[in-house]
Formats: sequence, structure tokens, C-alpha cells
Amino acid sequence: MPYKERDIEKKYYSIGEVADMFKVAASLIRYWEGEFEIIRPKKDKKGNRRYTKDDIQKIRYVYHLVKEKGYTLQGAQEVIASGKQQGFDKVAAVQKLQEIKDFLINLKHELSSRSGS
Repeated sequence: MPYKERDIEKKYYSIGEVADMFKVAASLIRYWEGEFEIIRPKKDKKGNRRYTKDDIQKIRYVYHLVKEKGYTLQGAQEVIASGKQQGFDKVAAVQKLQEIKDFLINLKHELSSRSGS
């Protein structure tokens, strides 16, 4: 069995990396920080924001409500304030399923390219 290098998993992400994940401007992420209490990243000594995977999940939930579902900021705040945890869990489940789908598609392409050679 060939050696496979383990993927290095980051603990902290910069605001630019997070913005790229969602294909939005970094200023929008900073704006959402002020509007949504659930988004509170840690800051280093220089004041740079450091986002954890948990922070990114919260941003994904806000992104889902505002950009995908079409809620206004006030509407999204009300949904979050009402404690609808099911929505947050559902967004996380959809994200995980998307990752599995991407993995399977890549595997299919790899297998078909090997058998076609």
C-alpha cells in the first residue's frame, strides 16, 4: 500500500481565506461581525481576525440565511435569536454531503481515467 501524506488541517483562517471560501468581500464578513452576535472570531496581538472551523460554520449559517434563503439581515437575526438550531444543523449536514459528493465525483474521474489509459 503506497504511503499517503496526511492533509494538514489548519486551526485558524484569515479573513481573506474565509471570504474566498464564500466568494464574498472581506468587508462583508467584517460587516456581518457587527450585525450578528454569533460571529466573534479571536484576534491576535496585531488585531488580525483568526477564524476557527466553528466560526466558519456560523458564517456559513448566516451566508445560507442571507444569500441563499434571501432573508434580510433583520430576518436572519430573528431566526438566529429564536434559537432555530435545526437550521444550523441542516446547513452543516448539507455542507458535509457536498464534500462527500465532491469526493465521489473525483474518485469516479480518477477511476475512469485509469481504466481508459
